[in-house]
Amino acid sequence: MTRVLHAEPHDTGTKDTAPNRADEAYDTVFSYRELARLDEALTMSSRETGLRFTLYIGDLGPQTRTRAEELHARGGDAADSVLLAISPGQRVVEVVTGPSAARRLPDRACALAVLSMTNSFASGDLVGGIVNGLRQLSDQAGHPRGVRTH
Repeated sequence: MTRVLHAEPHDTGTKDTAPNRADEAYDTVFSYRELARLDEALTMSSRETGLRFTLYIGDLGPQTRTRAEELHARGGDAADSVLLAISPGQRVVEVVTGPSAARRLPDRACALAVLSMTNSFASGDLVGGIVNGLRQLSDQAGHPRGVRTH
């Protein structure tokens, strides 16, 4: 039996990583179901790891890494956070980790997650690629020390 669960909406974006709600194009880019999948993946990744995962989708300008690092720094608590910055038009994915997050997410793990995401993107599945990439990153980061899940 399938049940529909109703929950209060909440916004996991910050003013720098979330588009303006008054922007007309905002609602036409992703369906409600896709937004819900992205929100759930971000929430679960953050909850399971104790790290703060954020997502930026949009143009990163000519210096993509520099722009991604600026967005990461503005997001608050940069030490324990991970930003996925994706620019589909530029075909660029940047993963920015704070110092604490970087100890749990080495460059190799981030590169493997990006490879997985870009394979999905190439087949036209932007949301699925992001969700799978977040799962890979959270699996690699593991649970925070001292926290038991069972």
